Amino acid sequence: MHATTDACPKLHTRLRLWEFADRYVFEPVDGLADLFLSVDRTNGSTNLVEELPPRGPSTNPKVRIVFGVIGVLKLAVGSYFLVITDRDCVGSYLGHAIFRLTGLKVLPCNNSINTSAAEQRLHDLGDEFKSLPLWRQAEQRFLWNSYLLEPLIEKKNIHTEVGSEKVNVTLIARRCTRRIGTRMWRRGADPEGYAANFVESEQIMQSKEFTASYVQVRGSMPFLWEQIVDLTYKPSFDVVRVDEAPRVLERHFHDLQKKYGAVVAVDLVNTHGGEGRLYERYAKSIEPILSEDIRFVHFDFHHICGHIHFERLSQLYDQIEDYLKKHRYFLLNSKGERMEEQTGTVRTNCVDCLDRTNVTQNMIGRKLLESQLRQIGVLGDNNEISDYPEFDANYKVLWANHGDAISTQYSGTPALKGDFVRYGKRTTQGILNDLWNALARYYLNNFADGTKQDAMDLLQGHHVSSVSRDMPTQSKGLLENYASFRLALVLLLAAVIFMVISLRRGTISVC
Repeated sequence: MHATTDACPKLHTRLRLWEFADRYVFEPVDGLADLFLSVDRTNGSTNLVEELPPRGPSTNPKVRIVFGVIGVLKLAVGSYFLVITDRDCVGSYLGHAIFRLTGLKVLPCNNSINTSAAEQRLHDLGDEFKSLPLWRQAEQRFLWNSYLLEPLIEKKNIHTEVGSEKVNVTLIARRCTRRIGTRMWRRGADPEGYAANFVESEQIMQSKEFTASYVQVRGSMPFLWEQIVDLTYKPSFDVVRVDEAPRVLERHFHDLQKKYGAVVAVDLVNTHGGEGRLYERYAKSIEPILSEDIRFVHFDFHHICGHIHFERLSQLYDQIEDYLKKHRYFLLNSKGERMEEQTGTVRTNCVDCLDRTNVTQNMIGRKLLESQLRQIGVLGDNNEISDYPEFDANYKVLWANHGDAISTQYSGTPALKGDFVRYGKRTTQGILNDLWNALARYYLNNFADGTKQDAMDLLQGHHVSSVSRDMPTQSKGLLENYASFRLALVLLLAAVIFMVISLRRGTISVC
């Protein structure tokens, strides 16, 4: 809900929810609105009312504070309003608090209802656009519940000093809604070119009244491929409809060009085995569209960096340095005038677009931040972020948390290799954490993510519910469930033994 004043629309931060016998009423607590939102409990219809219904001894509504309405979920058995009941403040940006949702409440309505079902860069948008309600200003690719109505955004920031100058760095991850899903259950791209686990990461720097920004993206290899869960630790990769790969990939990169300009695609997968087959398909499919504005760089992360020598990513930077310098970054001076403009982006992928990808994006973000700080005079020509230990440590934590947040959504665990991002080196504890998280991913992929995938599809409107109450349901027998559990347990124990042997030999293999 929002209130409109002569100046600009205002988003209500608190609502009083009245639960009457026949309706729900949302009353803004800040008192800035003359109208209340009323929801009919029998059919889910909504309308604006000027006052609350009469209250007396016979009407004793429940009252509680909520922090927003997520939206409406329509099922065959009725409609449900989702409201925010709890939240945590996780940071701030330009004086505005950033919240994470920690509690939801479902308000049932008995019958289903019928509801009717561009590119943006805020600096270039006019006052007319900015006067729209906030939810209309959001870019639809990242409006997670455009179907339900509220964006899903992870946002973290740090405030620190470089020498005598204060520097504020904010990192925003915007996860695309077009091909949502969990690791192994959503791979590759769909026929329209939308890639799984596509995330736009924007790094914003503010210092000395300057504001700078750099945007880079990650996403699954943009052609049709899949990895069917079958209880093996690493199910085989299958490229689907091979002849359509060039068309799907072209659509994907055409969309990226419209939004970001030039694109350099950095592929981090292995050149052998199943990953090698994916690399070959990617390289062959992108070849017809390679140009001055679309580049393809393959960097075999595991072969070159192993599992401890991530400093060798400098070799990758050497290959794309000219591109980064040519396409620059966004920079405003103290008067709000544009000094620099970003005219291209880096698209990074590994298989999951999580672990190797986050280490690589961290390196790119660091290099661009150093360039920005040098241009505004915070860093000298020969200085680096690592010359300022406090800032360096905070910056590493910022990107480590960023990677963990994206990984937890897609795989159910924090990112692997996160100790390098967090501390600048591989540690014994980090390797052990990777082993544990790899086992946890195996369990989640096989026994939990299928249900999670169904829930995500339902909330995004990608699954239409048509459940018949007379439809019989089938469940696994006790013997079948027991057999599956025994097989999973044996595989887990075998994985543990293999990893212990690897630790003793001093060589670890983690994806």
